[in-house]
Amino acid sequence: MRYFVAVAEELHFGRAATRLHMSQPPLSRAIKQLEADVGSQLFFRSPTGVTLTAVGSVLLDEARALLDHADRVRVRVSAAAGVATITIGILGDGTDPGVARMAAAYRRSHPGIDIRIRDTDLTDPTCGLRAGMVGVALTRAPFDETALTVRALRTDPVGVVLRADDPLAHRDGLRLAELSDRRWFQFPQGTDPIWQSYWNGGKPREGPVVRAVQECLQAVLWNGTVGLAPLGHDLPAQLAVVPLIDMPPSRVVAVWNEGDTNPLIRSFVETATTAYRH
Repeated sequence: MRYFVAVAEELHFGRAATRLHMSQPPLSRAIKQLEADVGSQLFFRSPTGVTLTAVGSVLLDEARALLDHADRVRVRVSAAAGVATITIGILGDGTDPGVARMAAAYRRSHPGIDIRIRDTDLTDPTCGLRAGMVGVALTRAPFDETALTVRALRTDPVGVVLRADDPLAHRDGLRLAELSDRRWFQFPQGTDPIWQSYWNGGKPREGPVVRAVQECLQAVLWNGTVGLAPLGHDLPAQLAVVPLIDMPPSRVVAVWNEGDTNPLIRSFVETATTAYRH
């Protein structure tokens, strides 16, 4: 199910394999076996990527719910067994060099700790923290910080993602007002309104609903939708990003539940602060 969700969110076997830290052939075999078990095709395949079938779309919702439940069970069982475990939620680009430095430093300083990673989509900026599925999250602000403790790690300027052939794509900079007549990304109903408002430039917008970064990029390619993204991230050649002059920067943060005295979380946050400083 984790393999299936990765392919469904990335809409590309190669990118999904990279995200899962595995080669593509065993991932393809696993998906074919899942399709055989389900008795139906889950993806339409093409040279440029894949799209979900109607059956695949239904299974994606069910798979996400099953994996969330499995994560909660694992956390409760580990706590009952007294195993030294930390579950880290990560939202955003896993290729961020800060994440790589953080992972290496934390492994060195905590060799006996069972480290679990929960990679999440754009619908929950706290990565399952409030639901108890993670102990600490590496994510981006702003969002509702009620009952949470937030440590800022880095700030990134933000730009607008456009198709490379868009008339505005070759500008050196843009203002939000110049995009007022465009369609923007929307997150599913129930998503943190502070988070939604930030990624909509502070105003109500209209546009397609997306859950994952790859869905955002595909919306730009297929629909000409505009959306925001931190600068410095690699994009396909068909896309361009133009800096936004009047957009507040995006903050990379570590966040955990207020009052949580778990020493593993405290050491994680200190290690993250050092890793992102370089």
